[in-house]
Amino acid sequence: MAERAMIAMSGGVDSSVAAHLMLRQGYECVGATMKLFANGDSIVCEKTCGAPDDAADAAAVAARLGIPHHLFDLSDRFRSDVMQQFADAYQMGHTPNPCVECNRCLKFGGMLEKMQELGLHYLVTGHYAQVVWSEEFGCHVLKKAVDASKDQTYFLYTLTSEQLRHVRFPLGALEKSEVRRIAEENGFVTARKKESQDICFVPDGDYAGFIERFSGRRFTEGDFTDTKGNFLGTHRGIIHYTIGQRKGIGIAAGHPIYVCDIDTEQNRVVLGENADLFTDTLTADRVNLICPDKFAVPMRVLAKIRYRHKEQPASAWLSEDGRLHVKFDEPQRAVTKGQSVVLYLDDIVIGGGTIISVGS
Repeated sequence: MAERAMIAMSGGVDSSVAAHLMLRQGYECVGATMKLFANGDSIVCEKTCGAPDDAADAAAVAARLGIPHHLFDLSDRFRSDVMQQFADAYQMGHTPNPCVECNRCLKFGGMLEKMQELGLHYLVTGHYAQVVWSEEFGCHVLKKAVDASKDQTYFLYTLTSEQLRHVRFPLGALEKSEVRRIAEENGFVTARKKESQDICFVPDGDYAGFIERFSGRRFTEGDFTDTKGNFLGTHRGIIHYTIGQRKGIGIAAGHPIYVCDIDTEQNRVVLGENADLFTDTLTADRVNLICPDKFAVPMRVLAKIRYRHKEQPASAWLSEDGRLHVKFDEPQRAVTKGQSVVLYLDDIVIGGGTIISVGS
């Protein structure tokens, strides 16, 4: 009897090709799409990931492949676990990563539960990553994709080894160009579909506008200060700023200045020089370790502090309170609270956490 897999179909080219490849490998497949937004939700724009057009495209590809297709309403969970968390983090002066939370709570939370309810063996997505068995650790581990420019392991560090036993990433060994070619050859409606470059529920990039609509709050103006506390001007509200930002500050300093800190207690935004953005230490909570599951003694790792950041040599260890501490060999620019730090041993993901403090 063929093994059975649920394909998480977003309505994009990657998940369409993932479904095709699993069928070609002999799996019995079922397509499934997440409904992320409630009908008539005025908080978000209709042109978003999980919108009706995407679900229709996913259903069309499933029909072409001759597999059943389900639409699962996870909108309540998406609102509470992803959008609410995003809005709350910005109000704390942090810069969150909602794709990490969506993977944690929805794709490998709600969808994995649906897969098990249907009595299937595997959950399949179009992520660029690989699952391999590690003899060293004696468990399934997460490995970088072959196409380094598309690797998405940074967003997947919240997976556990137990979850990885039930997950398949068929695109992990392919280049993106090959995925497009396969989609074209099979006549998928998604073959030439553009990739989303923005957060799915803020497609216009206006994060502050979304947060004000979602929270029902207006954020008051406050002080811009320099690193010594001297007044420099008035900001528009803390949700308009993130660490390392240079554009849109509106202060004529005569030289480049950057957002170096966001002080929510005093409602102030601290500006400084580029040199003020560098630090070599950070602390993270909400830690997930795939393997090993603990290490109190500092371990030599490569650490990545945002998706487009090149991972850097560092030492990492866990304290008794479960928090992750990372000390880089060289200071890193714009380490940002709310972002994820992800640890690697070569091309294997150890785990990671959410950055909560920066500096010693």
